[in-house]
Amino acid sequence: MVPFDVDVLTLGEAMVLFAAEDAGPLAGAARFRRFCAGAELNVAIGLARLGLRVGYLSRVGDDAFGTFLLDTMRHEGVHTGLVAVDDTRPTGFMLKSRATDGRDPEIEYHRRHSAASAMAGGDLASLRPVRARHLHVTGITPALSPGCRELVFETVRWARARGMSVSFDPNLRPRLWPSAEEMCRTVNTLAGLSDLVLPGIAEGRRLTGLDDAATIARHYLDLGAADVVVKLGADGAWCAGRDGLSTRVPGVPVPKVVDTVGAGDGFAVGVISARLEGLDLVAAAMRGNRIGARVVQHPGDSDGLPTREQLDAWGPTP
Repeated sequence: MVPFDVDVLTLGEAMVLFAAEDAGPLAGAARFRRFCAGAELNVAIGLARLGLRVGYLSRVGDDAFGTFLLDTMRHEGVHTGLVAVDDTRPTGFMLKSRATDGRDPEIEYHRRHSAASAMAGGDLASLRPVRARHLHVTGITPALSPGCRELVFETVRWARARGMSVSFDPNLRPRLWPSAEEMCRTVNTLAGLSDLVLPGIAEGRRLTGLDDAATIARHYLDLGAADVVVKLGADGAWCAGRDGLSTRVPGVPVPKVVDTVGAGDGFAVGVISARLEGLDLVAAAMRGNRIGARVVQHPGDSDGLPTREQLDAWGPTP
């Protein structure tokens, strides 16, 4: 294995997304547009567009969907050397309705027994040649299978042992977990192993039993996180740090919400990229709010993610 360097490493399931072109119930949709999807892949693409070197550990099927995803990753500049092709299991895909009233769209996943769900702790061996600054993981991958759960925990420990910073987005998918108790226990454990935790306010309430952003943030700081940013939707974000920081960052108004899916991934792109550039947590949350606001104005999960030139054209973070 030839060693290679990246700024950010992530892992998860890449999926093909078919987004309905016309508004209405998913069952009645007749026309769809094809996109790539998957929370970690969205983040990988967003960071690559901002000029960071990104490695992505995953598996896809030996099928047309897998080929499309690999071609998209290469086009976006995401390193594909860690993506295995499985000739026995399919690539997962998802269907998404179009909602025109700002509400979350209807989503249907087809990922059971997918290639990515077969990942396990042994896949960590493929990371041996990788040198990275930062690892980003979410709560989706450990929900896919016991093997995926083992891989996420082992990768986080591997990263920390090598001095990498770690960010974690809970990204809750309750239907993927055997029980709510196991979901909360696993996700909170991963949060405690991370440097930066990025829960949504509804996720934080479900995971901690606490109500407001400040106490949710304090909960994760007490578990071991160094920084916490609680996403508040249109109201912005709450930033808290082990250094005593505790403040709300206002949201960014948008003229029209087209699709809310992927906004949290865009937010993560903003925060992670800013922190790797040396910006403080408040400035990072401001960038996250800007990118999240841009994402909700586009129909795909990642087509609203800005390039470096587009980000720089916005001017400095206020």
